[in-house]
Amino acid sequence: MASEEPPKNTTTTTSSGSDVEQAALPQTQLTEDDDGLEDNSNVPKLSVIKIFWLFFWHFGCFAWGGPVAQIALIKERLVLEEKWITLARFQRVFSVYQILPGPEAAELCMFFGCLSAGRLGGIVAGLGFMLPGFVLMVVASYLYARVGFSNTYIRASFRALQPIVAAMILRATHKLADHTILHHQRRTLNPYLLIAAVFTAINTALRINIFISLAFYGILYTLIHRRLRIAAGILFILQYIGYALYVYFRGVPSPISLGLGIVRTPTIVNLFVLGLVAGTLSFGGAYTAIPFIQVEAVLLGGWLPQSTFIDCIAIGNVLPAPLVIFATFVGFQGGLQGGHGWGHAFAGAIVITLGMFLPCFLFTIAGHKVLERLVRNSFLAAFFDGLCGAVIGVIAVIAMEILKAGIEGTTDWEKEEQKMQVKRAMETGPAAVIYMLALAVLYKFTHKYTAILLVVFGAVGGQFVFVD
Repeated sequence: MASEEPPKNTTTTTSSGSDVEQAALPQTQLTEDDDGLEDNSNVPKLSVIKIFWLFFWHFGCFAWGGPVAQIALIKERLVLEEKWITLARFQRVFSVYQILPGPEAAELCMFFGCLSAGRLGGIVAGLGFMLPGFVLMVVASYLYARVGFSNTYIRASFRALQPIVAAMILRATHKLADHTILHHQRRTLNPYLLIAAVFTAINTALRINIFISLAFYGILYTLIHRRLRIAAGILFILQYIGYALYVYFRGVPSPISLGLGIVRTPTIVNLFVLGLVAGTLSFGGAYTAIPFIQVEAVLLGGWLPQSTFIDCIAIGNVLPAPLVIFATFVGFQGGLQGGHGWGHAFAGAIVITLGMFLPCFLFTIAGHKVLERLVRNSFLAAFFDGLCGAVIGVIAVIAMEILKAGIEGTTDWEKEEQKMQVKRAMETGPAAVIYMLALAVLYKFTHKYTAILLVVFGAVGGQFVFVD
């Protein structure tokens, strides 16, 4: 959430009439005029076809390097070079989309499309941006399902990519935490948001439902923000009293309690609902949707192996698309379950993608001005801040789980022959080394193509490390 700018100094140093008149203007009017928050005079009025091609070719086909690189590309082209809007206005728009569900890069494309050609332009711009990644992910899902890990060389590449993806997620968690648990104005650590992140991670380890923790810490931080600290403290204690009572009467919650159980069977309708709920929860981008889909498909549904889930994230990292496109892969794999055939698989990929992107389309097309007014509401802003702090804890836990699976390989050890178990045990050491090297590279180099190069080198290096 963007912080309000400090009042500008309106003291005049000359006696000119223009200075006196400027000093007499209301501060809000001065700020809006200076920052160009309402100025659309430089926005070109493009046809729907031109808008689609602009966002398809210039942004969708070159959306490499994850959300940071995608947002930087949009900012460089439309704000700094073509000057559709002012930089101050771009920062305000971006701050609003940061606390809304959905990939920020796609939402920014829709915002600029709306400026140029209204709501239809926004829809077309969003479709143009996501279409290249969607098509490539569907193709990758098909090839993966066709070949699988029966091919030694493909298996070796993906085995090397698993610890690299784990390193990417841990690095992304750190980046998100830097922007989430800091005071918006002072840029210092916010202890209450840090507490929300830490105890949400603890709650996840205690198998408390993710939705309960997110809503709870949103409410808790709202009370703190309104200086009701005693009420917040009592509420904080009551959560663990309630948990203790639950354990006493019902026992420790099972791992499946972390999810909703909306996709125990991956039917077309269930896959759409999975995408819709995950898309609605994707505060901070795809890394928030990852734990929810993992719980529903891998842990609760049991129809998607953990190793396959990690592979789909690896593919999502290398494609020119928002990382939430990994859900397309999940939908494709879900559609294959039950022997329904390839048509059902493609339908699963389409419906889960529609569900994943529908919330961000609705929020963005509904109108940025309405959203901005809502975000300025202190009550809602504090709730979203607390929720985003709690999200960091959820992502941190899933990063550790994916790290464990990425180094150990498949988790189905008991189903494998002894020879294969020995082979996988011997792969653990090299996988740990790959993880440490990847993490060091991600912290050392911040170029937008670092993630792509890591994936490429990992896929090639796997041929030398994991092929007998």
